[in-house]
Parts: sequence; C-alpha cells; structure tokens
Amino acid sequence: MVRQENKGFLKTWKDDRGFGFIKPDDGSQDVFIHITALAGMARRPFRGDTIYYQVEEDADGKRKAINARIEGVANVEEKGINYKWLWIIAILLGLVSATAAGWYLAQY
Repeated sequence: MVRQENKGFLKTWKDDRGFGFIKPDDGSQDVFIHITALAGMARRPFRGDTIYYQVEEDADGKRKAINARIEGVANVEEKGINYKWLWIIAILLGLVSATAAGWYLAQY
C-alpha cells in the first residue's frame, strides 16, 4: 500500500521528550510525531519546521506521522557504508603496521 505524502509545519515540539504535533497544510486535525519518525535527519526538529510525512492510524483512531523528513535538512542515514567495518579495517592496518615496525627493528 502506497501512502500519500503530507505536508505541514511543526506546531509544537518537546525536545526533551522527543515528540510534538504537526499542523497539516490541509487544515485537518493535528498529527502526533515522534523523533523516531525522523530517522536519519542531520538535526533534530525545531518548532516551525516544515515537515513532509505519511500518516498511520492505530486501532484507537489516533494518527501519527511516519517516514517523516524536515524540509531543507539533509538525510545522513548510512547508505552502503557500514562504519563498523571501517573501524575493523583501521585496527587491522594499525596491527599490521606495528608488526612490520617490530620486525624491522628486530633486524637491527
């Protein structure tokens, strides 16, 4: 099922609790948004930000934003790079260098 992308502005935001409410541009009822809906954004949201989002409704009829993004803010989600492997490679290179230096010094 493809969900429609909606647009609105962040009417309220409680940064210490990681949630707020979006006022939709179409004038409909405010939509709850949790910080997890903004995964991968380069910064946390501020009140007044324009938010693009999809809506999911739970069994109680409460609407929440999902798959959200902040207008004009880069998505820094890792794409194709697993930083854990970069650390492992760096450590291995360090060990190889130390071994080579030890071997070199042992020769003289």
